[in-house]
Amino acid sequence: MNRRGFLAALGTGLMVRAAAPKGAVLELRYLRLRTNADNQMQRTSEFLEKWYLPAMQRAGAGPLGFFANLIGPDSPSIIYLVSYPTLAAHEAVSIKTGDDKEFQKALAAYYAMPGLGYMRTESSLLRCFDGMPSMDVPPAEAKRAPRVFELRTYESNNFATLERKIKMFEDGEIAIFRRLGMRPVFFARTIIGQRMPNLTYLLAFDDLAAREKAWRAFGADPEWQKLRAQPGLSDAEIVSNISNAILRPLPFSPIR
Repeated sequence: MNRRGFLAALGTGLMVRAAAPKGAVLELRYLRLRTNADNQMQRTSEFLEKWYLPAMQRAGAGPLGFFANLIGPDSPSIIYLVSYPTLAAHEAVSIKTGDDKEFQKALAAYYAMPGLGYMRTESSLLRCFDGMPSMDVPPAEAKRAPRVFELRTYESNNFATLERKIKMFEDGEIAIFRRLGMRPVFFARTIIGQRMPNLTYLLAFDDLAAREKAWRAFGADPEWQKLRAQPGLSDAEIVSNISNAILRPLPFSPIR
């Protein structure tokens, strides 16, 4: 086999997923901030609320969520989440916002302010699981306190073990979460991003105490214990690393 043929075979061998994707595409973006005289959290939050969110909604993107990391690495940060039905829709929204004169004028003014609005930005593209093909946004209830959200990423040894972990979620683990009051917002595999292969999901809780109670119940749940005991489904076999962050929604976030 020549070098070109070998590389082609290697590329197809890495990806074990064959069926056409069905789920929505999510963009998960991080704005890394510093606590300094530039007031990065305030000025960037104000820009996102007044200009970015309306422009994205005009362009047809959504649902959208905007968060700050309450507990987790790289604090302070703003994390925002945008949903698109397809990759083509993601591109179409980018074109529309690029042609949005009102938004582009506001963006230029934001960049022209003294100092920096943020230090660096990072983003990933995710594809929702077939078993949960779109975001499930918690209901917006008047006068209720903002929820607490937990963002978790599971890295896998390879794409084959990633598929096993995804199937484990779809075959029972997500249902256990729901039964125990751990409200899923999305479950998705990373298609472009860091530390691949991995999956990421977001859970909503009423508060930190509710989160602690739910995770304790999950760890002791008989259905979960039975599921994880099946051959090939232990964490050691299909997960190489787990990271998480606790998020709080910004006051203007539609997901809250």
